[in-house]
Amino acid sequence: MPDATRYNVEIMALTCYLDAFSGISGDMLVGALADAGADQDAVVSVIRSLRVGATVSFEKVTRCGIAATRYRVATQKSQRHRHLSEILEMIAQADLPSRARQRAQAVFSRLGEAEAEVHQVPIEEVHFHEVGAADSIADIVGACTAFDLLRVDSVVCSPLNLGSGTLQTEHGVLPVPAPATARLLRNCPVYARGPAAELTTPTGAAVAATLASRFGVLPPMKIARTGYGAGTLEFSEHANVLRVILGEPIGAIEAQAVSVMEANIDDLNPQVLAFATERLLESGALDVTVEPVLMKKGRPGHLLRVLAEPARQESLAAIIFAETSTLGLRLYTAERRLQARTLTEVQTRYGAVRIKVGSEGTYAPEYEDCRRLALASGVALKQVIAEANAAYLNRSK
Repeated sequence: MPDATRYNVEIMALTCYLDAFSGISGDMLVGALADAGADQDAVVSVIRSLRVGATVSFEKVTRCGIAATRYRVATQKSQRHRHLSEILEMIAQADLPSRARQRAQAVFSRLGEAEAEVHQVPIEEVHFHEVGAADSIADIVGACTAFDLLRVDSVVCSPLNLGSGTLQTEHGVLPVPAPATARLLRNCPVYARGPAAELTTPTGAAVAATLASRFGVLPPMKIARTGYGAGTLEFSEHANVLRVILGEPIGAIEAQAVSVMEANIDDLNPQVLAFATERLLESGALDVTVEPVLMKKGRPGHLLRVLAEPARQESLAAIIFAETSTLGLRLYTAERRLQARTLTEVQTRYGAVRIKVGSEGTYAPEYEDCRRLALASGVALKQVIAEANAAYLNRSK
């Protein structure tokens, strides 16, 4: 087994952000990681040890004026289909670092589950076609090896551009995204923009869905290096590249992408609107606000604004349409920053109260705790809050 440490570019563990504005495929990912500094000879050596009939190489190219690295995989023309168990055994016997092996096996297991569901067969009977071919094995193992070489500890991915149109497969013409891709990206934020082409492949989707700890905006980090991996196709509309950004996490503030949903409403009973806000909060909305506004023709109305995790956007939109009279919604993405926080507990004469403590020293008693104690003791809510604040300050001295 190769000594992975001799190829490590950084001593510290890094976070890798996958900026998939032009989608993601296995070869784009390996190219981007190599462009960011992963040892290319080490990747070539690992792929050779697979004995899968694939030869890999790297070359510098440009896409819309951006210099990028292209990862090429040459395979034998005659390729037989492989079962998942055979692929996992090949990876187990290959000469690669243990964490890269575990990641690669996890990615292929995720692929096997997706293919089994798409074809409605037991996972043991799944025959890997495009995904199980030698080039895809080389892509996945190459990517997992490159992550290890770069000391990537965690992966965060942007919302994925899937592309649109149709693609030719062994099963005939299929819509984009391919069925396996759609299954793999269940509950992940996706969109379609740009040329009618498959931008996110099953291989790329499997790596992102398996290894990314979350999807969203660029996490807070001190950037160490960036890399660009070139796709096979060239577009005039945008550079067909996958960008990776590697950096040291700073952890002070958490950045999140949120969906903002808005509607102007001037013909709804206020009681119904209040019920709608309760339902939205119970169903997972991050926040719901209602503002009085003056609408067209001098009509008084309300602006309903809902903040939500992107994955909950559609379910919450359905509640808005069901519970209010609006016929339309404005939807857009915003960035939300959260100060790192911890929870501690203090004792008051009325009972225990949890205190939220921010990384900059700000603090606040948990409202629901104070409300519960106020109702149980019959004292004013403001008195419980004041005692909780005093108990925290006295303990902090």
